[in-house]
Amino acid sequence: MRGILETGFARVDGSLALLVQRSDQTDRALIQHGDDLKSLEKRVDALEADSKATATHGPRLAAVEKVAWTAIGVGLLAVPAGGWLVSILVK
Repeated sequence: MRGILETGFARVDGSLALLVQRSDQTDRALIQHGDDLKSLEKRVDALEADSKATATHGPRLAAVEKVAWTAIGVGLLAVPAGGWLVSILVK
């Protein structure tokens, strides 16, 4: 009877040791996942800040395009007018 009880206790002891080991592994994995999550949150915050900073690019780009097209239009009008003026002055 004593041998049977010792064998049973040894099995229970082994099973408990395995459970403790797995619990420790799970705790370490949870800590690592928490650290990974914090790192990802920092990266997302940085991306969101960059996104907010670039949100004003649209209106600014539209203003630059307007100035550029206006300058091109004035240039296109000035070339024929300049040529016309030169032709009048040369005659």
